[in-house]
Formats: sequence, C-alpha cells, structure tokens
Amino acid sequence: MTGSTESDEPLGWRSFLMPVGAILGLAGLIIGVWFLVDRQAAPNLAAVFFDVLGNPGEATALRAGSGNQVVVKAVLVVIALVVGVGGVWLFYAGLNAVTMRLPARWRGRLLPLVFVGPALALLTIYLVWPLVATVTKSLTDGDGVANYRWALTDPGNQSMYFNNVLWLVVGVAGSVGLGLLIAALMDRVKYESLAKTFIFLPLAISLVGASVIWRFVYTWRPPSQPQYGLLNAAWQAFGGTPVPWIQTADFHLNTFALIFILIWLQTGFAMVVLSAAIKGVPAELTEAAKLDGATERQLFVRITVPMIKGSLITVTITTAIVVLKVFDIVYVMTGGRYDTDVVANQMFIQAFQAFDQGRASVLAVILFVAVLPLMLINLRNIQRGGLAA
Repeated sequence: MTGSTESDEPLGWRSFLMPVGAILGLAGLIIGVWFLVDRQAAPNLAAVFFDVLGNPGEATALRAGSGNQVVVKAVLVVIALVVGVGGVWLFYAGLNAVTMRLPARWRGRLLPLVFVGPALALLTIYLVWPLVATVTKSLTDGDGVANYRWALTDPGNQSMYFNNVLWLVVGVAGSVGLGLLIAALMDRVKYESLAKTFIFLPLAISLVGASVIWRFVYTWRPPSQPQYGLLNAAWQAFGGTPVPWIQTADFHLNTFALIFILIWLQTGFAMVVLSAAIKGVPAELTEAAKLDGATERQLFVRITVPMIKGSLITVTITTAIVVLKVFDIVYVMTGGRYDTDVVANQMFIQAFQAFDQGRASVLAVILFVAVLPLMLINLRNIQRGGLAA
C-alpha cells in the first residue's frame, strides 16, 4: 500500500480540460449577465442571424428596436438555458476538478468555498448591497432627516402604522389560532386528508388572485341597483341593506375584511405544519396523562401545545413576517384608500407614483427593522430544534 490519493495520480487530459471548462463557464455566466443588463444585446444577436440568413431588412429592424420580438425572446430563452444551466454546471464541475487535484489538507479547506462562495457572492450582490443602498438613499435623497421625520411624525402615517399593528395582531392570531384548532380537530377525523385538502387549497392561490376573488365577494352597489357581490347579495336576500364592506372609511371593519383574506390563505399553511407536529407527540405521553385523569382540554393545553412549542413559534414568526410585508391584498382591494393603508403599500405609492425615492427608502428601512428581530428569533428557534420541537 503506497497510501496514494487522487491528487498523486498522473494528470490526464481531463485534468487540463476541466480548468478550461471552469473558465469557459465563468465567461458564459458573465456573457449571460451582460445580455440581461444590455437590452439591445439580444436584438443585435438576433440581427446577426438574420444577416447570415440573407434577410437584412429584418436585421435592420431588430437593431432599430422593432422587428420580430418573438425571435428576440427565443434568443433570450436559448441563452438562459445554454449559459444559465450549462455555464453553471461547467463552472462548478471545473472548479471541483481543480480542487480535487490539490493536496488533501487544501482540498478540505477550499472545497466548501468552491460551492458556497458563489452563492454568498450572489447574496451579497442581490441582498446586502440593495440593503446598504436603500439605507444610504434614505439618508441622502433630499433631506434625510426630513424623510425620517415625515415617516415617524406625519399625522397621515399614524393610521398606516395602526393598520400594520392590527394586521399583525389579528392576522397572526387568526391564522395560527385557527390553523392550530383545525390541526387538533382534524387529527381524529376519519377522512383527515380530504378534509385538510379543502383547508389547504386557498394557499395554492396567489395573493393577487385571492384579492380579485374576494373583491367580487365584497363588491357593493347602491340599494336601488342589483347586487352582484356575493356577500351583499346574500345579505340582501335575508332582508338586510347592502353594506359597503371595503368601499368607505365610515365602515370601520374594512381593514378586518382585508385581514380575513390573509387568514383564509394562511390557515392552511399553519394547519399543515402544526398537524405534522401534533402527530409527532409521543402517544405514550398522552396515554399516561389519560390514565392520570387528564381531560381532553388538559391534554391539549398542558401536553400537546408545550410539545409543539418550537413548531408553533416557527409558524407564528413566519406568518408575522408575511403580515408585516403585506401589500398585494391592500393594493388590489382598496389601493390604500378608506383608511386601509399599510407601510408596504405606502412605500409603493411613494416610489412609483410620487417618485420620492427618499421617503420610499425610509419606509423600506422601517419594514426591515420591524422584520429583523422576528428573523433572528426564528433562526434561534430553528437552532434549538425548530420544527422538530
């Protein structure tokens, strides 16, 4: 036995080709990014193909920004598949081959960096850098102090913050509480899977899609006109007067009507996770408690809930983060009118309607500061056991 390793073997032709492949893969990724940044790159490449095929008229049209845009999209798809998939594979395969030829002590140190390093670089580019840029813009766009003063003291923003708190309290409590209740009840239903399917189905709908559905449900028209909103049609059928559920600030339950949509969507998520946690509670523990005379309520409160505490915390914090960033429902249903505005919707208004990047950046920073503690708590909970607890 010579104790030789793979790094001691003679270098073959593959040892020379794989580093070249890594370089080619990296070059392909750079070219792919360039095509995404330069909007004229794909039309120009498509124009080259038409020149080769003898169609200079179409090539000229593409270079001028017109022409057959289907061809341009096809070029982008091909580049995405070839460069995006093939380039990434070639890049990692080449780096892996080079790393495996190094001595064992260097291989163990560098191999994790080869695979994790690019991901960390992308996270830095797409997450860390935008965060730094947003904080910088909030302080430098116009009068930075005035931006924060407006966000924190303007009377018009007070109802916005109150609505966010209302969403946080009612939305999270409703989603998690109802999900926990349904998970506990469904645990003993004969057709458990079928019953859970109906509760989980709304989660498959996007927030925008759900908002469009419920906008028709909440639609209000004057009493003299036919009601095509499902809720008002049913209400009127029982002799009630049509109610403007979300169309007026005088109806103080309009924010609750929007929160109900989120509860309808998120309850399925909470139910699925908490149901799995409940099934993980040892049967011996519950049987022993029953022998000691514990009631069903005592079993649930004193045994089941403490045993699934980790899952309960994870679901609660995940739902809270979703609620703090809520935008789609408010934007589609009311656009923030009728005292239903929230921070994320106001951030959109300041950025894309008022074109005030400073104020929009301040609101983004406020949302980040609100979400950050929840993320840290969630990470600590996962480290302690998280969903397994």
